[in-house]
Amino acid sequence: MSTPETYDAGEVTLHRVREHVWELPREGEMNVPARVLASRELLDEISDDLTLTQLRNATHLPGIVDLRTDLTYDDVRGREEELVESLFEAVPSGLGGGGVVHTSTGELESILDRGMEWALQEGYAVPADLEHCEDGGSWDAADADAVSEKAKERGKEQVGSLGSGNHFLEVQRVTDVYRDDVAAAYGLFEDQVVVLVHCGSRGLGHQVCTDYLRRVEGEHADLLERLPENRQLITHRTRQVFERVFGEDWESLGVDLLYDVAHNIGKREVHEVPVDASGLPTTRAAAVERAERELFVHRKGATRAFPAGRPEVPAAHRDAGQPVIIPGSMGAGSYVLRGGEASLRETFGSTAHGAGRLMSRTQAKDEFRGGDVRDDLRHEGVYVKANSGATVAEEAPGVYKDVDEVVRVSDALGIGDRVARTFPVCNIKG
Repeated sequence: MSTPETYDAGEVTLHRVREHVWELPREGEMNVPARVLASRELLDEISDDLTLTQLRNATHLPGIVDLRTDLTYDDVRGREEELVESLFEAVPSGLGGGGVVHTSTGELESILDRGMEWALQEGYAVPADLEHCEDGGSWDAADADAVSEKAKERGKEQVGSLGSGNHFLEVQRVTDVYRDDVAAAYGLFEDQVVVLVHCGSRGLGHQVCTDYLRRVEGEHADLLERLPENRQLITHRTRQVFERVFGEDWESLGVDLLYDVAHNIGKREVHEVPVDASGLPTTRAAAVERAERELFVHRKGATRAFPAGRPEVPAAHRDAGQPVIIPGSMGAGSYVLRGGEASLRETFGSTAHGAGRLMSRTQAKDEFRGGDVRDDLRHEGVYVKANSGATVAEEAPGVYKDVDEVVRVSDALGIGDRVARTFPVCNIKG
């Protein structure tokens, strides 16, 4: 039974450390204790799914783009339908599907090895895009030879595509600004039009994951699953659509990359951690001091949230802190945060990468009808275009947790500070 100092979630019992911080003590085969950062309201929402069970099991062992523009909502008002139709036509989406470009195996290998440098060379990016992309959009240790031929075959027809499921392209307007100085540094202002793109590495990334999961018990797989150039080609197409709809070149419209950041990824990073007398990382309770160590940080359902001054943050944002994008749902809006000062101490420089689902896709299709969801959103001023009604039903606003509460907790803990809130204007899904 729950008390003010515990939270009983059935199979697991959490112990309160302080406001919004809960710990699952080490027990059984757990190697370390686990921590949950959530309010009681959020715990109530996740206690019915497998989140806490997965957290306990984990102790045994897609990316997003935000584009800012100089347009205001008045510039878009009355053109929403034209905009959503044009974007849907220009950006390939859906399960399988093609891409903006069709590459040969050799070209795909160049993409895998060089990342955003390839997009720059081919005219799909400008230098400023690389300067506003996590790690410059490439990875020094990337090796296309580590990717199977089957994965390459799946990927070469899908470069520059949105995919399906919860992947989307959404035109939004900024409704609230919470930190004027940081918003100004990011180039954000109230009533501004921005564009959010959420997609991943498509069939290629899925196949890479499948291939290496089969090998993981036998050897270490030093390979990252990310494809920033996929998002960059969608950015390129988005800029072309804005040029056509608004009759000016994208530079004049200010369609600039705010930030491109990976989700659900593992990275080698240096962090200050508790260590024991022999200098080895240990639990907080057993630590004698803190020291810097190179770690492999796996962010699942999470994203980087580095504060100001961290060397990995691009120079353009280093003084203000890393932009963090947290999407909500088609009916609830999204947030731009900046990495908080407490993130390095509390979460290895991480925060949530979205609101998170309340129900499965199967449950969502039983609960909602795509046509009804589309009509309800249209009544709220949100235009939605998708390949099927089932996709719209799976992504209904009622399927997701309360993004406002998720962000409130992140802000209260100091791991991700609220900068601005956005609300959808139009949305395309696969």
